[in-house]
Amino acid sequence: MPGIRVMIYEPVNGLRTGGEELLEDLPRADGAWLWADLEGIPKEREYELLTTTFGIRSLAIQDAHRERHPPKQELFDNYLFLLVRELVHKGDSRDDPEFSQISLFMGENFLVSRRKDPSASLNNVWETTTIEQMEKGPAHSVYRICRHIVDHFTPLVIDLEERLGDIEDSMFQHPSDELLADLAVYNRILKRFRRTLTYQHAVMKHVALSNDGVMRLFDDHEFNDVYENMERLASLCQLNQELAVDLLNTYISISSHRLNQIMRVLTIVTVIFVPLGLLAGIYGMNFENMPELHWRYGYFAVIGIMLGVVVTLITILRKKKWL
Repeated sequence: MPGIRVMIYEPVNGLRTGGEELLEDLPRADGAWLWADLEGIPKEREYELLTTTFGIRSLAIQDAHRERHPPKQELFDNYLFLLVRELVHKGDSRDDPEFSQISLFMGENFLVSRRKDPSASLNNVWETTTIEQMEKGPAHSVYRICRHIVDHFTPLVIDLEERLGDIEDSMFQHPSDELLADLAVYNRILKRFRRTLTYQHAVMKHVALSNDGVMRLFDDHEFNDVYENMERLASLCQLNQELAVDLLNTYISISSHRLNQIMRVLTIVTVIFVPLGLLAGIYGMNFENMPELHWRYGYFAVIGIMLGVVVTLITILRKKKWL
């Protein structure tokens, strides 16, 4: 539900959760830290809370409030700002993917997560958090959130890869306009996935490789895992998008070839019957002074000429390998 929820870990007192009332004092004891999760609260209230309680700079808050800001990371004096996108899957896999933006502000003794809409990744991490996990500090919780975000992308990317394989198998056997429509949809979805995952894999790479400031709190192996999985998904999206484009071009080429074959047959039929139509038209005219009309064998002669024209044209077309 929209609002503020807070989780505090202290080595002596353990783990406790509550609402906004727990924000009065940040924990000061060694190893103690606070996680505040903000969902859908008014921007003015959120701005005041982030600046006064956690010392977050206004520029970072402005980026967090921008609904279509690309994923990014920015290191400040005593905290790290991460902006990531979570996949929100609704409806059929043919639908355009929807993304929810999550902002994370992490210091040595606090973690603030904010978003406009509900987040499956944040809720999952929040609900499954234990004292043992809180002992590892806020950086570990950031890792768990990012790992859940990666895991939400994985099944859909794999599913799209399998669907493209099925389309590739069906294209040469049963080409149809439905396959073309599917390819166009999957190409668009993969393009959006690729753009988002490329941004996020660059963000994870920077976090995994940097040890400046609060970056030293991250476990390199944990974020290397996130980075490698994000990079793999980004590469898969790129490869599958290229495959979708190749299949689109292949389908268009096959359709053009089939159309050319049909047009060739129609052209050959036209070439053969045009002179026959000419002869039929000439002898269908109602002129009195046409000697052939009164000739006993005129009909058979014209039929013979027509057959001769057909045989001659077919022979010429075969020699030129047009038929």
